[in-house]
Amino acid sequence: MDSADFTKARKEFHASLLKTTLTINDKGVPSNADGNNTNSKRIAQGIAELLQAETIAERQAGQTSGNEFEGICAAYVRETFLKLKHLRPGDWDIHQVSGRNRLEIAKYEQYAHLIALDRAARADAELAAALGSDYTITPDIVVVRGLESDESINRHECLVDGSVSTRASLRAAAGGKPLLHGSLSCKWTIRSDRAQNARSEALNLMRNRKGHLPHVMVITAEPTPSRLASIALGTGDIDCVYHFALYELQETLRELKLNDASDLLAIMVEGKRLKDISDLPLDLAT
Repeated sequence: MDSADFTKARKEFHASLLKTTLTINDKGVPSNADGNNTNSKRIAQGIAELLQAETIAERQAGQTSGNEFEGICAAYVRETFLKLKHLRPGDWDIHQVSGRNRLEIAKYEQYAHLIALDRAARADAELAAALGSDYTITPDIVVVRGLESDESINRHECLVDGSVSTRASLRAAAGGKPLLHGSLSCKWTIRSDRAQNARSEALNLMRNRKGHLPHVMVITAEPTPSRLASIALGTGDIDCVYHFALYELQETLRELKLNDASDLLAIMVEGKRLKDISDLPLDLAT
């Protein structure tokens, strides 16, 4: 029996990382490990062995590895999610955000009003000081749904005309912008400051929207459960955290007999706060 498409996509995702971002230096330390943390190195080595890491290279600068990780994650989400159109029909665009445009989300319907807010802040120093940068969010990856024409909406029967649904967000004739369906933040590794950054972005997405909240997701290659917990535990901001190799992480912790770390990981997994990367496309389809 042939492997499922999502199984193949997961393997290709890991293969892409092994060619570029997930490397092992000449001291045997994987690029996603904290070189000053023994357990981080042991766990990362176990995951890398299970993924058959063979690339020997010095660790890249954080921004370089982060950008590569974002690009590979974007390609994976595009490859898998677009196969779910029978579950989630629509005109979809999935891409990595480049240029770090702080008003990226103003391109989308729920946040289009931020352009006016930014314009007002630029013209008034006192207002700018009061607002700060709370209204600016730059996702790493966006999942965007295009608007639907009346022809598409009325494909099977006449549902709308010029007299109704004139402000519906999904309707192209209403003159709105594309809809932000998902905002994905990629963290190659997690430190306390990075965890809080992801949370603050999620809260800003919640506070500043007009309309429905997009999916707010985090993808990470962090090997250490205690650091994963700093972003995964708790509710109210992030939908869920997705690990690039959760199954391999679980197996590594068992092999290393790191029982406390295994228990903490189980709390996150059983509590539906941490999932594998392969769960993400189906969760996006909800």
